[in-house]
Amino acid sequence: MLSIIILTFAAIEALNILVLYFRPGTTKGNGLGAFTAYEKSRADPELFVLIQYLINWVAGTKLIFVCLLVVIGILGDDTVKLISMAALILSIASYYWRLHPIIKKLDDQNQIIPKGYSKTLGMMIGSFIGIFFVVMVIQLITT
Repeated sequence: MLSIIILTFAAIEALNILVLYFRPGTTKGNGLGAFTAYEKSRADPELFVLIQYLINWVAGTKLIFVCLLVVIGILGDDTVKLISMAALILSIASYYWRLHPIIKKLDDQNQIIPKGYSKTLGMMIGSFIGIFFVVMVIQLITT
């Protein structure tokens, strides 16, 4: 069960990587098109190049992360997978520390389309954390 959850999450993140590399301006799949400032940045070539760099940097770091998850999901023993799930919970929870306050502020200032996207994203990320936690508890109880 741990492998299925880890590999499913890796697949979802891989889709986001594809969006960031090949369709960064889309409003789907956490594309930057949801942020009104993304289109505005095109008017300033210096700023737009920086944004492109940061988008590709995020995609690259996600790619490293996904590759490690795939290796863990396929080759890791249950102990490594369980510890990896705990690491996923902690690392994903960091969203609420730094990113959520920013995206909520942007949402409140009508700089994100659709309105309320920060709540949707917060619930989605919370769902991942909840699923990982439940799977960890089940794994600990059944082994």
